[in-house]
Amino acid sequence: MQNLDSLEKKLKIKFKNPKLLAQALIHRSYLNEASGRGIRSNERLELLGDSILSFIISEWLFKEFPDYPEGELTNFRSNIVRTSSLAQIAQDLKLGKYLLLSRGEQETGGGQNPSILADTLEAVIGAIYLDQGINAVQNFVREKFTFLIEEITKKGELKDAKSVLQEKLQAESKQTPIYKTLKEKGPDHDKIFTIGVYTQGKLLAKGRGKSKQMAEEEAAKTALARRKDG
Repeated sequence: MQNLDSLEKKLKIKFKNPKLLAQALIHRSYLNEASGRGIRSNERLELLGDSILSFIISEWLFKEFPDYPEGELTNFRSNIVRTSSLAQIAQDLKLGKYLLLSRGEQETGGGQNPSILADTLEAVIGAIYLDQGINAVQNFVREKFTFLIEEITKKGELKDAKSVLQEKLQAESKQTPIYKTLKEKGPDHDKIFTIGVYTQGKLLAKGRGKSKQMAEEEAAKTALARRKDG
């Protein structure tokens, strides 16, 4: 098992069961090279962590912003827990340094892949919950996510680009934007997606990213920027 003392210091959490933290750092690609060792990937912990993070952020925003309606709270939460935001926190914690990946994933920069980093952070949150309970997770989330809430509030970016674009198009023409995958490039573990956003059959913009979610958000941002320039 890895020596994770330095990571525990970054997390400011001393695990009672260090195996939970170790499991949170096992990417599914690593299992291909570790068959027969009886280890599991971090996917189950990721699922748990995703749900716990969503609950904690929802409760936090509900109490912190009592005048915000449901729609704004939903968009606010989406901005906080989106892949790029989670990946940023994971990078600050240097989670990529501790990740167990296949050789192929390592060689293609999997330790810096935003989607993998975001998933790993959620797995770590799941591990903290199982080891320390909900209060420890709440403390961790408040310490690591406060800057995001302050940043989003300061910029007034309570809605992601996809939501803003949808609202504008529906107000103008009662049409909902449609996102289509135009290209997928690279191996399964390191794909780059190109996605187009359309309305009434017309291509508004394209976006690229390491996940469909990121590519769609980029396409929406570009479409909104073009509307301003136009």
